[in-house]
Amino acid sequence: MSKKYDIAVIGLGPAGMAVSIMGSKMGLNVLGIEKDSLGGECMNVGCIPSKSLLRMASTRHALENASALGLAGGEKPYPDRPFHKIREYLDFIGDKKTRSMFDKVDLKLREGSASFLDRHTIQVGDRKYRAKKIFICTGTSPAVPPIPGIEDIDYLTNETLFSQEEIPGSMVIIGGGAIGCEMAQAFSRLGSRVSVVHMDPYLLPHGDPDAGELLQKVFEEEGISVYNGRKLEKSEVKDGLVNLTTDHGEILTGEKLLVAAGRKPEFSSLNLEAAGVKYGRRGIRVSKHLQTSARNIYACGDCNGHFLFSHAAMHQGMIALINSMTPAPFRKDFRRYLVPWTVFTEPQISHVGKTMLQLEAEGVDYEIIEENYADYGAAIAEGIAVGSVKAYVSKWGRIYGARIIGEGSGEMINEWGLAIQNRLRMHNIMFLQHSFPTMSFLSKRVSEGWMMNRMKSSFLKKLIRWWF
Repeated sequence: MSKKYDIAVIGLGPAGMAVSIMGSKMGLNVLGIEKDSLGGECMNVGCIPSKSLLRMASTRHALENASALGLAGGEKPYPDRPFHKIREYLDFIGDKKTRSMFDKVDLKLREGSASFLDRHTIQVGDRKYRAKKIFICTGTSPAVPPIPGIEDIDYLTNETLFSQEEIPGSMVIIGGGAIGCEMAQAFSRLGSRVSVVHMDPYLLPHGDPDAGELLQKVFEEEGISVYNGRKLEKSEVKDGLVNLTTDHGEILTGEKLLVAAGRKPEFSSLNLEAAGVKYGRRGIRVSKHLQTSARNIYACGDCNGHFLFSHAAMHQGMIALINSMTPAPFRKDFRRYLVPWTVFTEPQISHVGKTMLQLEAEGVDYEIIEENYADYGAAIAEGIAVGSVKAYVSKWGRIYGARIIGEGSGEMINEWGLAIQNRLRMHNIMFLQHSFPTMSFLSKRVSEGWMMNRMKSSFLKKLIRWWF
């Protein structure tokens, strides 16, 4: 006889953690199933270890620059074995922090993959479980492009990258998105000779061109080779080195190959047909309320193909759980919530709302207000005068989107997201006092710049003189 639960959650990454932990704290009887490790890809082979590696690389880079200026001395503040240290961090986070969050969840960890028997019943190993509501949160896996010969190469993906023991002397990275760019800078700063190759015309193609172009300039100054708009025609191993041949005739060589060329949904073992759950090439099909074609089953996070970010997955998990216990007229449309994103290179690159290219494609009339870090005394004094805060707005102050390049942009972008989501306008940001001299003060400067543009009107100038 199968055991019955209020909720069953398949996959305990960001989305699954949100559903299972929130549900258990609400007093629901929750079953949590994870075939690998708690926290999913993000915590174990994605966001968390990559940020750790980036921090070590940044510290080494800063120390080397200080040493060149005769300012450094003493012991190195970064580990000689970065991957070993990262695994220590992950073990601590997993054992001491994450596990305790599931104290009220009936946890089935590393007992096998879940498979549907019907829309209310799932099987894990030789055991069967029933639940009123089921949440699929299985995420994605790395996509590998069909390059001739790549099947014969022992390439790395984010799933295997952090299990290495040493930093390679050279590396070729396929992919100019967030993972490819972050790891390019990290490995370069840790001593690798790095090349990045991809099909898009500029780095970070989901953002605006100026961000990718500035990042490429920084990369090239740091010795990273960037090959935009390239198709790979052949891959092979010669004399122990990986060789990639592009359609421009270049041959890129490295000790290691990292494939960071996108993601694909991961639900092949679920037997979705048995539950009547429909899916396509991009992922499991969901309604605006995150319901699948089986009304008691929800699909949250990357597995549904919408907004492939960990924070979006967490947010979807929360929305799906709320919707599962809310009458239909009051359910929330997950698509209405903005998804900011940040790439944690130096400089950081962040965006929320519409991009410039999207606005132009939609024929929206907008103006650009921009403030440069290089014009801000605090940024100059701190030696971080690279980047800018840029907002895309209407003449009446409606905010369509914002792009920030520079120190702290990942923290600063959330203010703009809150403003857009709540339909605030530029004057609302202007009249908010920003702590000085923080980098977010540049956001206030942007809002003041928008207001000063309004003052260019000859009519307003006459009116002001009359009032004065």
